[in-house]
Amino acid sequence: MTRLQTRTGAAQQLFPLAEQLLGGRLPLRLRAWDGTTAGPAGAPLVVLRSRRALRRLVWQPDELGLAQAYITGDLDIEGDLADGLRTVWGAVRTRGLRPPQLTVGDRARAVRTALRLGALGPRPAAPAAEARLHGALHSKARDRAAISHHYDLSNDFYALLLDGTMAYSCGYWTSDDPGYGPADAQRDKLELICRKLQLEPGSRLLDIGCGWGSLTLYAAQEYKARVTAVTLAREQAEHVRRQVEERGLTELVEVRHCDYRDIHGGDYDAVSTVEMGEHVGDAEYPGFAATLYGMLRPEGRVLVQQMSRGAVAPGGGAFIEAYIAPDMHMRPLGETVSLLEGAGLEVRHVESLREHYVRTVAAWQDTLEKRWEEFRALVGEETARVWRLYLAGGRLAFEERRMGVDQLLAVRPGDGGRSGMPATPGEWYERARR
Repeated sequence: MTRLQTRTGAAQQLFPLAEQLLGGRLPLRLRAWDGTTAGPAGAPLVVLRSRRALRRLVWQPDELGLAQAYITGDLDIEGDLADGLRTVWGAVRTRGLRPPQLTVGDRARAVRTALRLGALGPRPAAPAAEARLHGALHSKARDRAAISHHYDLSNDFYALLLDGTMAYSCGYWTSDDPGYGPADAQRDKLELICRKLQLEPGSRLLDIGCGWGSLTLYAAQEYKARVTAVTLAREQAEHVRRQVEERGLTELVEVRHCDYRDIHGGDYDAVSTVEMGEHVGDAEYPGFAATLYGMLRPEGRVLVQQMSRGAVAPGGGAFIEAYIAPDMHMRPLGETVSLLEGAGLEVRHVESLREHYVRTVAAWQDTLEKRWEEFRALVGEETARVWRLYLAGGRLAFEERRMGVDQLLAVRPGDGGRSGMPATPGEWYERARR
């Protein structure tokens, strides 16, 4: 490469323009499709593999445009993806990178650079993995489509990603022993939930958003509870039904493929909802909380395990909405507590599992990378890259407190305000069952 090419290559033209548009020095190194590079040595390396990456960013100059470029392979990050994302987030916080007010001259120069580099042209098509929902927000039909987009990807995919418990939620890590792994953490989480709900033989448990049945099966098998399992995802319902038959639990478990709004009856001893409340919606959550209350007998308990967003630097965003969990809504923990209490429940205990989710997602990441070719063959390159970005970004959001996850234990008060709850929570953490 000649000296002239090094000075005038695509990377040398793009890098100062990007810094101008973002209002500060970029902590990244850039390599363009013509092989030229620019930016600080040793920084995470962003690779623009084609002019189409630039065109995507011209049409969508935000998080979603970057995500689309990454998903399609037009843009890549060499090395550890999480480190690259961590560097960018750190720059946003500490350097205050924000788009400045651009003059007419600034905009004209940007357009000329984009034109010279071939970045102007028709808008590239969005990746096929993007959710395309229709209808009124949180109508039953739209919610069914939103859940199907994420959870009906295929049972084979989740069986490859998750451990043998098929628990797709935060684990509860009680040991640092090298032999202690994700399946152990999930079993300890299931055990903790059953104890908090004070399950015993014959207890009636309603498991709303049962997933692939990890809690349903554990409560029936280990505690002999009578469980009604509810899921809106067709493939999940089929999986749980097969597991119930194979394990001889048909007398203890009923599986319902329906919306939580179609649940009838009540008088349950306990209700659980593990990382399902995020899908309910903001305006619909008071009704959801009322359902939890209405399903319980007096002095019955409800366990809500739910993700939350940070009050200062919230997680989530356009990428999650478009590719992972469309219509998902997270709120600060305190708002969820207020909504549960507003429905008549008494919140008795709250436990943060944020650091536990960092370890849980790290385990899923490790599985994805070790079995990358299997994932690619199963769901295709684009969907595999969606999940690589999702897990890396999610882990970072929990590390940095932009997202949290909590277990909230509440009770429906009985006559005279009786809760039937112990004075201290020690019974939940005893290693041996009574």
